[in-house]
Amino acid sequence: MTQPLIPVILAGGKGERFWPLSRRQRPKQFLCLDGSGQSLLQATAKRLLPLGNNWDNLWVITAGPIAEGVKEQLPNLPNRNLLVEPQGKDTAPAVAWTTLEIAKRYGKDAVIGFFPADHWIKNTDEFETTLHAASQLASAENAIVTLGIKPTYPSTGYGYIEQGNLTNNINNLPVYKVNRFTEKPDLETAKSFLETGRFSWNSGMFIFRAGVVLDELEKHAPQVLKPLQEKGQAAYETLEKMSIDYALMEKTDLTYVLPANFGWDDLGDWNSLERLIDSDGDNVELGNHVTLDSKGAIIYNSDEQEVIATIGLEDVVIVRDKNVTLVVNKNRTQDIKKLLKELQKDSQLDHLL
Repeated sequence: MTQPLIPVILAGGKGERFWPLSRRQRPKQFLCLDGSGQSLLQATAKRLLPLGNNWDNLWVITAGPIAEGVKEQLPNLPNRNLLVEPQGKDTAPAVAWTTLEIAKRYGKDAVIGFFPADHWIKNTDEFETTLHAASQLASAENAIVTLGIKPTYPSTGYGYIEQGNLTNNINNLPVYKVNRFTEKPDLETAKSFLETGRFSWNSGMFIFRAGVVLDELEKHAPQVLKPLQEKGQAAYETLEKMSIDYALMEKTDLTYVLPANFGWDDLGDWNSLERLIDSDGDNVELGNHVTLDSKGAIIYNSDEQEVIATIGLEDVVIVRDKNVTLVVNKNRTQDIKKLLKELQKDSQLDHLL
C-alpha cells in the first residue's frame, strides 16, 4: 500500500428491527448486543483504526438526529471527519458526498473503504489481511473492490455477488471479476447459488480510489454526483433516495470481489443473537431470566433490577427495555418495522419510537 486506507463508517441507519432497544436517539450502532460493553459503532472503529493508522484518517457519515451521539461514542474522532446528512437518502448520496470530501483533502488517488457500522467480525487479523489485499488492488488498478462473504447457509436475507473470472491473487487471496449482483433471493434460489460455489454474500463493504468512483458516478449516476459537487450538503433536499448498489455497483464494469472468510454477520434483527452469543442452555439470554420449560427463546433484559419469567414457551423473542416489552415469534421479527408504523399513527405512543 502506498498510503493508508481512509476508512469510512456508514453510521446513519436506524436498526428498527432491534426495537425497543434501538430507538430514534439510540439506533442499533450505539448498542452493545454481545455483552462486551462495547457498542457496534465503537467495535467497528476499533478494528478500522489500524488500517487508517490513526484517528485523523477515520471518517464517519451519519444522520443529523444522532450526530451528537456519534461524538459521545467516538470522542477521539476529529470533528472535521464527521459528515452529517440532513436527510437519510440511502447509501449512494452518502458514498458520493464522502468521496468528494475525501478527494478534496487527500486527492483523487486516496484509497477509501466504506464499512457499515453494525457488522460483527470474528477474526480481526484475517479482516486486516483481506483489507490490505483489497487496498493494494484498488491502489494499483481502476478497480472497485467489494468483499464477498463465503456463505455458510442459503440465506434469503442477504444480496449475493456472482464471481466471474479469476483475475489476480494477492496475499494468497483470489480476486475475481464480478459477474453480477443479485437481490435477496428466495430459499430455492439461495440453495442453487450455494451449489454453484460461485456466489458470495454481499457484505456492503467497498474499497476504491476516490477518482475511480467519482468518474464512474459521473458516468452512471450523474443525478447523484452533480448536485453534491455543486451544493454539497445543501443538495440533499432534492436528491433521490438510492442505494450505491443500484446507482453504481450493478452498472459499472470495474467491480472485483474478494471472497472473505473472517467470520462475519450483518446483525439484522434479534435472531442474530443466536449466531453472536454462545449459549450452553436452551435459550439465548442477556439479562435476568427465570424459566420453566422454555426452549429456543431469545431473552434481552436491559434492567438489572428486573426479571423476565417464562413458562413453556418456544421460539420467541422477549425484549424488556425501559417502558416497553416486546414479545414476538422468532419467525416474525421482520415484522417489527410494520409494528413501528402502527405506533407512528398514534401520537400517544410516538414517544416510544
